[in-house]
Amino acid sequence: MLDNIKLDKRVMQKRITILFFILAFFFSLNVGAQCAMCRAALGGESNSVQAQAVNDGIVYLMAVPYVLVAGIGYAVYRMRKNNKTN
Repeated sequence: MLDNIKLDKRVMQKRITILFFILAFFFSLNVGAQCAMCRAALGGESNSVQAQAVNDGIVYLMAVPYVLVAGIGYAVYRMRKNNKTN
């Protein structure tokens, strides 16, 4: 009986994960992006405020993938830890 509950839970988690990725694939947002060459183009002394804003945007865009990978890694770690205790 307990094995069936664990199996059903795994199947449900797998279905939810697949559904999430399908929805994320079809319902993505259109956002503006910056290129790394913008930093070189704004490197002059006259537009230092604008150059700082572009640099901050580049750092923000660079940090998001690292945060996502860390979150996924932590979720996998917790899932494996919970499976070992059960």
